[in-house]
Amino acid sequence: MNGLDAIVSGIIDSGVTNVTGVPGFPITDLMESLGEKIKHEWSVNEKVALEIALGSSVCGMRSAVITKHVGMNILSDPLVTSATHTIGAGVLIFTGDDPGIGKSQNEQDSRFYGLIAEVPVFDPRTPENAYLCVKEAFRLSEKVMTPVIIRLTDRLLKSEGDFIRKNESGPSNKIKNKFDKNIWHLTMLGKHQRFHAESYPEMCKYSEKSDLNFYEKKGDFGVISSGFPSVLVESILPGDFSHLRLTIVNPLPVDLIDRFIMEHSRVLIVEETEPVIEKQLSKRALGKLTGHMPYGIVETEDIQKAIENINIDNVKRKVVPQTIEMRGARPICEDCPYLPLYKAVKELDVPVAGDVGCSIMTSSPPLSLLDAAFSLGASISTACGFDRKGIAIIGDFGFAHSGIPALVNAVHNKHDVVVILLQNYVAAMTGGQEVPDLTGLIKYYIEDTVVVEPADQTIIKSLLETRLKTKGVSVVIARARCPRF
Repeated sequence: MNGLDAIVSGIIDSGVTNVTGVPGFPITDLMESLGEKIKHEWSVNEKVALEIALGSSVCGMRSAVITKHVGMNILSDPLVTSATHTIGAGVLIFTGDDPGIGKSQNEQDSRFYGLIAEVPVFDPRTPENAYLCVKEAFRLSEKVMTPVIIRLTDRLLKSEGDFIRKNESGPSNKIKNKFDKNIWHLTMLGKHQRFHAESYPEMCKYSEKSDLNFYEKKGDFGVISSGFPSVLVESILPGDFSHLRLTIVNPLPVDLIDRFIMEHSRVLIVEETEPVIEKQLSKRALGKLTGHMPYGIVETEDIQKAIENINIDNVKRKVVPQTIEMRGARPICEDCPYLPLYKAVKELDVPVAGDVGCSIMTSSPPLSLLDAAFSLGASISTACGFDRKGIAIIGDFGFAHSGIPALVNAVHNKHDVVVILLQNYVAAMTGGQEVPDLTGLIKYYIEDTVVVEPADQTIIKSLLETRLKTKGVSVVIARARCPRF
């Protein structure tokens, strides 16, 4: 079995009723592996996904949300509020981080959201540990009345190992843990006061006493690790080095860590991606901030080198930013039906805002088309900030995800922008999930809307030139089917 099997088994064995989420690396397979066993759906965005899960929780049904790390940015609004609002049945958020940025637009660390929202964060290291995390996290979620974050990575999901299943509630049984409406007797300030008087101390108590954190005292030097890197540490750690393997990383088990540090002359922190643990230890340990460990993904050789330098206070680390030439090009597919459209846009002397769907692959040579692409659904708003009427390229999934408010804002505030909506009816970059057809909505709202097939570069260029000369918002819906789906 692997880490993905462990998470799926944990969800099923915890009596989860409803699973929502948004596809993306590395968590797409997790949702699809649920099969027909549990009700699940891909949502249009992560905020909606969490809000559905919270609604299930209020009615006493355990629920889960599956998202990649950038999706945490979208769902952070209801997440932060839910901690003091309180919930009913347990809610878990499985967030897939991408250390090394294999298939993402950034390399952020989801553990930070535990600090922002003040909710528990689990960072499992093996399939067995991951299964236990799911089981424990649901119980903790219900005890402290907040969602719980479980951080996943591609290497953890693919790692192999045994685990013993324990079916407590069965997949069809409802967990009788409904939302307590007495919370509404408190003011918003009162809710936060209650949280710090009751919920947060329970989180800290659990973190300190949990068996999921494992401590071995062997020598004068020690390593503190969390997540999958703990497995790498174990594979190369010298026999006279102690090892504290953390699974609960928010709240940190401060007393446990303090004892560990006091018992060792030198302590190294091994974690991915950012120094989340290290920053909370007030320079009492070595790690990324001292140059011993790299930011991002952690490899065995990184740990080995850090151990060799453990007697040095600061290590000078040479960083050579990765170029496309070094990594290897990832050009857009040669048979992409939108190539004539991209080439037509390239011939126009206007700024172009892109999205982080497939169109982002036109940003690098040979096309070098996009001027900016910040996030999914952001191209319309970005183009509204240009110094003249420019072009926003957005996929239909990105538009449904978070592009609609930007289009509404563009019309309401009388911006000048040409929106090219790539309508292929699927989220092509994440596996071909279906996308809602919003043509009717757009045509009703935007008078200057035209539907075209993007096969002829000359016709497309002429069409765009005409729209660029007019005032207001223009929408070009370019319909084509992705050959892969």
